[in-house]
Amino acid sequence: MRIYTRGGDKGKTGIHGGERVDKDDIRIEANGTLDELNAEIGIVRTLLPPDHEWQVLLGRIQREMMAVMSHVATPSAIRDQNPNPLPDDLTVFCESHIDDLSAQMEDNGYFILPGGTPVSAHLQLARTITRRAERRLWTLNRKDPVPAGIMAFVNRLSDLFFTMARYDMFRQGNAEERWQSFLYKRKNKS
Repeated sequence: MRIYTRGGDKGKTGIHGGERVDKDDIRIEANGTLDELNAEIGIVRTLLPPDHEWQVLLGRIQREMMAVMSHVATPSAIRDQNPNPLPDDLTVFCESHIDDLSAQMEDNGYFILPGGTPVSAHLQLARTITRRAERRLWTLNRKDPVPAGIMAFVNRLSDLFFTMARYDMFRQGNAEERWQSFLYKRKNKS
């Protein structure tokens, strides 16, 4: 089987259900951003030892991301025909990991500069890609409803990557490079 089909040479691509849409259609843009995110998660995994505790977590997120992408690629009118089940615990899954990691660190009252360690920097990049995916999904949602569980999962996923980035710095004993305290925290001190 050839990797190329020539089907997209004129700016169209197929989505679930057989419809052909422009390659810059918001559905394709949203899915492309999720695909980019999945690749970035793969980079984070390559930076971690094979037996690192986050390999299972990140591997699950990558697999779930594939199911999410299949649903994003499917118009809502035929989404019930999508054979890939969406787990209903994705948001709780993220929240549980956020809570576990946060409980081990002091509260972060500052904007921090991304970086520090390669893993932390790539998790921060994953966070920003997730935020872009979320923006693209909300644009798609105005055109064709996206399942609420996907929207909540992607929102929580960016929080998880932020927390993991902070935790990687914490675990390695590296200080976060602070920019300034959150405005609401500065006002409370007055």
